[in-house]
Amino acid sequence: MAKIDIRRAHGKSAAEARAVVDKVGARMAEKFGTKGAWQGDTYAFSGTGVKGGIAVSDAEVHVTAELGLMLSAFKAKIEDEIRGKLDQYFV
Repeated sequence: MAKIDIRRAHGKSAAEARAVVDKVGARMAEKFGTKGAWQGDTYAFSGTGVKGGIAVSDAEVHVTAELGLMLSAFKAKIEDEIRGKLDQYFV
């Protein structure tokens, strides 16, 4: 299993960051069929070949994921996509 671990500082409040993660979670569900729910300050998600979380604080967002065998081949591309979305939503 390949693992993804990306942290990004942001200037949003925790509530604003959670609202962004809610939108991202809805988009992931629509695009990839994942299911997710908040567990404390972490949006935990899972789907075919992936499970992980997006933790939110006042200062940063922390994305972690474990990719199954099939998705492991696309780890670099998935990381690039995550970084692009973080740049888009948290800059």
